[in-house]
Amino acid sequence: MRFFVGMFALLGCLVTVPVAAQKNVVAAPARATPPLTTDTQNLLLLDLSTGGRVTIWLRPDVAPLMVERIKTLTRQHFYDGLAFHRVIDGFMAQGGDPKGDGTGGSTLPDVKAEFNYLPHVRGAVSAARSDKEDSANSQFFIVFQPRLSLDKKYTVFGRVLDGMQYVDAIQRGEPPANPSRIVHAYIAADNPPAYVAGPPPAALGAPVTLPGTASGPDAAKPKLAPATRKAPAKKAPAKK
Repeated sequence: MRFFVGMFALLGCLVTVPVAAQKNVVAAPARATPPLTTDTQNLLLLDLSTGGRVTIWLRPDVAPLMVERIKTLTRQHFYDGLAFHRVIDGFMAQGGDPKGDGTGGSTLPDVKAEFNYLPHVRGAVSAARSDKEDSANSQFFIVFQPRLSLDKKYTVFGRVLDGMQYVDAIQRGEPPANPSRIVHAYIAADNPPAYVAGPPPAALGAPVTLPGTASGPDAAKPKLAPATRKAPAKKAPAKK
């Protein structure tokens, strides 16, 4: 009888230990639901001077403060005309600086860091910052090739959905000799116009004849500058 009593006591301990242990387990916080990739309120459109429009899916579920900053500045036309001032081949293209040298930002306060689980893979869009974690403002970078060493050190707030070929075409350099630019930036919900490759050439008007120059139909014909003329072909020396 004592044997059975001891067995029942031992079984009771085995059953109650896991229950007690469960009380010390802290449940991981649930992840917020990301917006749909068709949600126009969270689609950033960048018309680039490289020839097309880039569509970026914004992620307020993981970086609400940075996404709100990007939306605010976009609707203020802050990004229109700004250059990609630091572009490293195989790494990333950085822009969003009105000074064009990596030291500028908007007049709004810096944004608190929102490091999250999104990785720095190809097409990831992340907030640039200084050595201080809470120093993101207006600058951002788009990743060319995965750089996972940056994960949870910089705030990823979006991902390129379409137009990555125009990102790949951004001129390289620190700074580039002829930097590529954001022609216009829009939030898709604001009904932006279709992408336009560039402004039409200015109308030159009717030809003008300056005093003392020839007139007539040949006067309006442009002349080639000396540098654009081809040198005459040289004849090979005659064989003796």
